[in-house]
Amino acid sequence: MTYEQTIEYLFNCAPAFQQVGSSAYKEGLSNTLLLDEHFGHPHRSYRTIHVAGTNGKGSTSHTLAAILQAAGYKVGLYTSPHLIDFRERIRVNGTPASKEFVIDFVEKERHFFEPLQPSFFELTTAMAFLYFAKEKVDVAIIEVGLGGRLDCTNIIMPDACIITNISPDHTQFLGNTLEKIAFEKAGIMKRGIPAIIGETTPETKEVFLSHAAAMETPLHFAEEKKPLICATPADEGYEYTTTIYGNIKGELGGEYQIKNTNTILTAIGILKEKGYKIDGKAIQEGFRNVTSLTGLMGRWQKVGESPRTVCDAGHNIGGIGYIVEQLKKQKCRQLRIIFGMVNDKDISSVLAMMPKDAAYYFTQASVARALPCRELKKQASTYGLEGCCYNNVSEALKTAYREADKEDFIFIGGSCFIVADLLSSLDRN
Repeated sequence: MTYEQTIEYLFNCAPAFQQVGSSAYKEGLSNTLLLDEHFGHPHRSYRTIHVAGTNGKGSTSHTLAAILQAAGYKVGLYTSPHLIDFRERIRVNGTPASKEFVIDFVEKERHFFEPLQPSFFELTTAMAFLYFAKEKVDVAIIEVGLGGRLDCTNIIMPDACIITNISPDHTQFLGNTLEKIAFEKAGIMKRGIPAIIGETTPETKEVFLSHAAAMETPLHFAEEKKPLICATPADEGYEYTTTIYGNIKGELGGEYQIKNTNTILTAIGILKEKGYKIDGKAIQEGFRNVTSLTGLMGRWQKVGESPRTVCDAGHNIGGIGYIVEQLKKQKCRQLRIIFGMVNDKDISSVLAMMPKDAAYYFTQASVARALPCRELKKQASTYGLEGCCYNNVSEALKTAYREADKEDFIFIGGSCFIVADLLSSLDRN
């Protein structure tokens, strides 16, 4: 098979959650444990760091990977979903897994995994763990796919567990209260392994404290440690003033990165206590060059100038809440928003938050889960959001550029799949 045929096979053999939604979700670890045993428990051959949370886990994982790379470690990075190429999910020192590895894995192992009928995520997690072992990484940053307790990444014994924050998302699987969601994400805690919590609410903090006490887990709340003193906007990112590492230039934009940075700095302190050799220079370099070191995309990413054009993959109440606050602060003649969502999110709550003084270009992503743009437009109108429909992101963007003045601001988002379609189209041009 060619690489393209292999990827098509993977999506058809084990449909991905990002493509079809809940029908691709498989609860429990039975398949994961069988795959792990078949491959000889590859994750035991290197150190790991486990990252969960509703929002921010991608930025946190990538920034930690960048810092560890700058410190001289060979770093595996497993994240999801991908935006352009499947291999973005599995990287070593920022380089995606080779096409040859993906092809060989499927051709050699399909006789074993086909009878199991694993989910796409179960299969790609096994693939990632094996690839990191073959590449002899020193440490792998492993991002949770969904939840934590029953997520198939939860077979690792990490050096540290990080939970960035809790907000409503995937409530059909994780529960419809913050306490229930926190319980699922707290499931990555391991006995005696330090856990870093980025943000809490009164409801979630009690869950974390209870779970940590039962597991004898050393618990560290980033909000209480406060290694970050303040953050000042600088270029596209932030200038951070810290208690230990002086001033740090953070490359990533988006106000949510301030909370992520506090979490990351707290985690670095814990990792150093665990024996990691991370100096101030590595921290500076990692924050300053995270996109070039890891390949991170879609986090308040500037994709155009005059008019300034930014995309962001935030896609739930918590993530979009931060984005809306940042949009309100943009100094521009006219705010133009290219917007699409998937059909299993809390669409009403998101639409209620969106700026009413913007010109909207309602569109839909090229995945089965996409909410049809006409349905989105209809729902949006009940919240005073007005605009026209466009069948795809490229069409919406072309129209926005045609109608925009150079002093306008264009935002593209609402779903990581909207951002994926945007970046894919830019990549082709």
